[in-house]
Amino acid sequence: MSNWKHISVDDLQAQYQDWNVVDIRDADTYNQGHIPGAKNINNDNINQFVDDADHSKPLAVICYGGKSSMGAAEVLSNAGFETVYSVDGGMMAWQSTHPNEMESSES
Repeated sequence: MSNWKHISVDDLQAQYQDWNVVDIRDADTYNQGHIPGAKNINNDNINQFVDDADHSKPLAVICYGGKSSMGAAEVLSNAGFETVYSVDGGMMAWQSTHPNEMESSES
């Protein structure tokens, strides 16, 4: 039984500013463009994120196309986050529907 749910990019777009958003894509791709305020997490820093994050805030997990985020949503819901969502369609869907709501970390 999964404790996480699916969310569309449109539903996420309406409320992500008040949420924890984690992007599980590789750092280079994340740096090229991500949802404003999203944290890039991977196996090296996930424990730190779990320790530091507010577990009562909704958490959205995004990846490239919406598949990998489901496994990460499962892991994070088991780590004690109360409300976890996997973003359907991932960043490919976000970039096509909300191209003006992106930030990059490139210097």
